[in-house]
Order: sequence, then structure tokens, then C-alpha cells
Amino acid sequence: MKEIKMAAFGTVFMPQMIQARFSDNAWSETSVVPSDKIELHPGAHVLHYSSTCFEGLKAFRHEDGSIYLFRMDANIARMKQSSALLSLPAFDDAMLKGMIIDIVRQFADETPLPPGSMYIRPTHIGTEAAIGKAAVPSLSSLLYVLLSPVGDYFAGGSTALRILLEENGMRCAPHMGMVKSGGNYASALAPISAAREKYQADQILFCPGGDVQETGAANFILIDGNEIITKALDSTFLHGVTRHSILTIAKDLGMTVTERNFTVDELLERSAKPGTEAALSGTAAVLTPVGTFIHNDKEYKVGNGEAGPTTMRLRQALNDIQWGKAADTHGWLTKVDV
Repeated sequence: MKEIKMAAFGTVFMPQMIQARFSDNAWSETSVVPSDKIELHPGAHVLHYSSTCFEGLKAFRHEDGSIYLFRMDANIARMKQSSALLSLPAFDDAMLKGMIIDIVRQFADETPLPPGSMYIRPTHIGTEAAIGKAAVPSLSSLLYVLLSPVGDYFAGGSTALRILLEENGMRCAPHMGMVKSGGNYASALAPISAAREKYQADQILFCPGGDVQETGAANFILIDGNEIITKALDSTFLHGVTRHSILTIAKDLGMTVTERNFTVDELLERSAKPGTEAALSGTAAVLTPVGTFIHNDKEYKVGNGEAGPTTMRLRQALNDIQWGKAADTHGWLTKVDV
């Protein structure tokens, strides 16, 4: 195995990617091409009307050198849903599954050892050159899969984050929250940048009208004793695969999982209790502790303000499954034959 030097998360890419194109009502054969460029007409639908969605999943190297994909089927299902909600051409599960496995197999030697992993970014974009189609779907598209060897998403690793609670803004339009689309992330950039500059915040937890939802790039969970509280699934926020995995593991460990709406007032009240914890979950973030909330120019510690034991226990339990150190009782891993 080659030694991979970790750079900032997602800034190093494998030299090739795999792609397939849709046109004339049919998908092309898949092909492996250089990953440093794609050819698009300047009038491509994606460039003007944001017909784009993506996924994020990881491949992990186990101690025996084998490579496993984590919850690939769940990510493919979500990407099919995002594509449908954006009116992008439909694709078969088997095609994208084959693309992911083929490109991961090709770069198996570059998959880092734990705690690193190979981050996998399937992307689907509308390519039809038609700037008059603001209200009409693209009839052609490009589906491709990029690979990037990664370490920790947050530079501080498991250091507790500072989070601004924002009640006056939303991450995205309510009906678009469950779509993993670039536009949702772009709309959160300006407020997040402002929060970093004014409050030295790491992220914003969007709470429109006091309803606790998600941050700009991760789901949110609150841990109060033996109970996990997180917003119930609806169309306003992303249905995270890592979120579901953490909640499943928590149930396995005997914790109570409550999925319901809750307010900023309840969040701050519970967070003031000793032993309360909060965390962000996501493929990139894994499960990252939150130590401080910022609200109306005041700071509020979550519990003792440090990474809590339950958060770290859940994170480790997830990592142990991903790294092959614990039994995969839910069938989440797919072995890549190399």
C-alpha cells in the first residue's frame, strides 16, 4: 500500500474518476477518465439552473488489508431520490453501485489506514445546453464518481465545536432540505462565514422560528443522559446516513432515541444540565462534539463544554464497525474484491 499524506479534507483527488452520460433517453457505458477536468457547454443546465446533486460515502481499510464500503446502498437510494426531486434522468442502482466498486477497486492501494479513509463523491449534473429551460428539466446529464483520501473533516479532530444558533434564517428552502444539492450548501456559505468572523463559530445550527434543524453541513443530535433527541425526519433537512447509523447504534446500546421537533429554548435548557452533550453527525464529520452554543450574543456551555463520553462512545462504536473491529450486525459493509 502506498503511503498517503493527509492534506485538508477533500483537497487531494485520485488521478482518475469513473463516469457515464445520459442522452437520447439512454445511458452510455461507464468509462474511466482523468479526474482533473470535465467538458461542459457554457449553457449547460447545471451552470444556470443548479441541476446538481451528490453523495458522500467512504471506503475503509481493515487490518487484513481488505477494503469495505460503508452503507453504499443507503447513499445510492438517497442519490436516486435527490435526482428525482431535481428532475434529473433516472439511473439504476446497479449502474452506480458498479461504478463505485470499480473505481474504488482501481485505487484500493491508495485507501488510507484508520483513522483515514477513502472519501467517495458520486455527482450527478444536468448537461443540456439550453438556457431557456429555467422551468424544464435537462434532457442530458453526467454521472461521475470522484475519490479523495481523507483524514478528519474538522481540523481539531474531536475538539468540541462552537455553534451559532440562528433563528432568523434557514439553510435552504423547506421543500429542498432533503435533497443533497450544491445550492443548499451555497446558500449557507455567507451566514457561516459571517458567524466565523463575528463569533469564531465553527458552524451555524439553523433554527428557523426556534425550530432546531441542522447545521450547514451536518445533522444535529442532543444527548441528555441516556436519551438522544434529534429532529424528526421531514423535507426541511437532510436524512443523514450517519445520523441513522448513530441512532441505530444508540438503540443497540440500550439508549432511548427520540425523534421529534424541539425548540431553541428547550435546547438551551437541557444543555445547561451537567452531563448533557451535543454533536454533529455526517459522513465527513462522523460524530463531532459540540461544546458551546452562541445565541443572542451570549455563550452557553453544553454540559462541561468538552467532548462528552457518550458522544465519543458512539463515535468509536461506529468507527469500530467501519474499521472491522466490531461485528457488522446490520449488514452495512460491502467488501470490494481486489
